[in-house]
Amino acid sequence: MGWIILGALLIVLISGVLYYFVHPMFGGSFKGARLERMKQSPNFKNGVFHNLEVTPSLKGDVNMVSLLWDFLFNKNPHLKPINVLPAMECDLAHLPADDVLIWFGHSSYLLKLDGKLILVDPVFSPNASPIPGSNKAFKMSVDYATMVFPKIDYLFISHDHYDHLDYETVVKLRDKVGRVICGLGVGAHFESWGYKSDQIIEGDWYDQIKLAPDFQVTFTPARHFSGRRFTRNNTLWTSFVLKTSQYTIFLGGDSGYGKHFKKIGDQFGPFDLAILENGQYNDAWHYIHSLPDEWAAETKDLKAQAILPVHSSKFALAMHDWKEPMEKFYETANKEQITLLTPKIGEMIHFNRLDTVYAPWWREVN
Repeated sequence: MGWIILGALLIVLISGVLYYFVHPMFGGSFKGARLERMKQSPNFKNGVFHNLEVTPSLKGDVNMVSLLWDFLFNKNPHLKPINVLPAMECDLAHLPADDVLIWFGHSSYLLKLDGKLILVDPVFSPNASPIPGSNKAFKMSVDYATMVFPKIDYLFISHDHYDHLDYETVVKLRDKVGRVICGLGVGAHFESWGYKSDQIIEGDWYDQIKLAPDFQVTFTPARHFSGRRFTRNNTLWTSFVLKTSQYTIFLGGDSGYGKHFKKIGDQFGPFDLAILENGQYNDAWHYIHSLPDEWAAETKDLKAQAILPVHSSKFALAMHDWKEPMEKFYETANKEQITLLTPKIGEMIHFNRLDTVYAPWWREVN
């Protein structure tokens, strides 16, 4: 009987492994003209992309085993909110005529600029991981996952991690997306999910494209990594600079602090608005995620006149209190006299009113 049970368990285990190897969520492979273009990049060496600075995944005195142990067995009781997060319901199909931005939690947000709809890193499935139920989204009073999105002119993807490029979401949006703008290699995932090759614009750092005569996008560096299965850095992670006739905006993606912030600020700033990573940090991996004491320097380097913090308030991917990133950024902004935008999820930001003061909504949530 024991051998039968063991055999059954092995069958289940092998079936599970095979399932994940063939599941479409892992995306496409790199070949042909796409691979040749990747190889032409100065940032691509020995089969993978590299940061501009030496960027270890972990600090030298930290190991993955101890980190995993802490995450699994030394749970922070304040890792997730007890209450439902407040959110405002927005009629996405009938947005106002002026330029606006709507944040959906974590790093997902919608921009309406010069009449174009731009959706960035949308994750509307309930899980930010390839393992079902392992990283559940916080409960919110408005469920944007079930909302009807209008036609999206441009879908921007900063990198291919699951909390930024969500298979379920982009497949559901496929018939509504005009063009996809992403780093080198990421287009292979979209093609494997049914997007057409002529829909996809892949770029290297400092490539520039025009969305309209007065609307330019520049791919800019970030200090991070990529990968959806077991190989890291086989696609390019990126930030973006958007320049319209009225505004200059920085979309930061995920990034540890580095010299690239000042170079971007000197070359493309000042910025009317910078959208910066804020949350899911740990001192152990500070090379690839910004720490609270680095946000003021990033703002200064970018010459940003207003900051919107993202990458928080939806998933617990690190071990800090869920509201700590918002609180620390709020404290830093007051101390450094930085214009900080802290809208509730779904609350509309108007670009012609970037000096609007928003209440610290997270303080009212347990």
